[in-house]
Amino acid sequence: MSFDSASSTLSLPRWRSLAGDETACRLSLLLEGRPLIRLRLERGEALTIHVEESCSERPEQALWAACYWLFARDPGCQRLHWHLAEVPAAALASGLLLADDEAGCYRCERTVFWQLPQPWLGESLGLAYPQQMQMTAGKRHPLRAPKARGEVYRRFDARLGAWVSLRTLEIDRDLERFNRWQNNPRVLNFWQEGGSLAQHRDYLSKLEADPHTLTLIGCFDDEPFAYFEAYWAKEDRLAPFYPVDDYDRGIHMLVGEETHRGPHKVASWLSALVHYLFLDDPRTQRVVAEPRADNAKMIGYMHDQCFHCEKEFDFPHKRAALMILGRERFFERCKLG
Repeated sequence: MSFDSASSTLSLPRWRSLAGDETACRLSLLLEGRPLIRLRLERGEALTIHVEESCSERPEQALWAACYWLFARDPGCQRLHWHLAEVPAAALASGLLLADDEAGCYRCERTVFWQLPQPWLGESLGLAYPQQMQMTAGKRHPLRAPKARGEVYRRFDARLGAWVSLRTLEIDRDLERFNRWQNNPRVLNFWQEGGSLAQHRDYLSKLEADPHTLTLIGCFDDEPFAYFEAYWAKEDRLAPFYPVDDYDRGIHMLVGEETHRGPHKVASWLSALVHYLFLDDPRTQRVVAEPRADNAKMIGYMHDQCFHCEKEFDFPHKRAALMILGRERFFERCKLG
């Protein structure tokens, strides 16, 4: 589906649809065809919201859906002011709503809303794994959680009118496409990992056994189009080149399908990938990458998504650009919807 100012339906993760009837001063939402919440809106310097009617069976879900709708419809909206006679305790406990000084007044901050792990992470809880430090090959780092399996992230991108999702790579299922992508001359120029099916099976098997790297397949509307490696930077070869933190995550990125190239697609999948990594562990404060320094197109795309180039440096195999995106900057400026 397309999404513009006249759209009246948003698809949500694991919900079929959220439909709305919106005017300048009223908003009524229906979740999967059933009334969910009806609001009165006061538009001024800030958007103030009064609840006229809400589904008693799922009050927190109704508030969440209204926040999602209003933030997705207006990327420039940074804060919602709510007037509520009663507020679900879970909405305060999760951070969905923050209490103001005035009784009955609450606010929802965009920067906090997009850090809530659900429903984007699905079955994963997005909780911090207990910390225990250990040594690996002379590097001191936290013990890492067991690797996720299956789909780890899903979000409807209203800009594209498509689902963007991430799932973990399965060697038997994905080997042929990984081999085809790596042997594409465009990809080979930057990755330099061309080879046979047997060589690529060995490559992926080593990563599967490596606790510091998670291999992912990116999908649009459940069609695989990209391969990503998400790694803990503290244990990586990148660590000596900058003051690495214990929970920094790094990314390697490969778009294999030609039909899913272009800046509008990069904006969708790169924001989704970074969003997932920040949600996966709330202690992660930076996402880093080290593309080849002459890969101007990729570096430009990363600048568009608020990464900055810290410096250029020399790996044994390439001249690299150290690209960094901080958690605070991402959630302040991210365009998710």
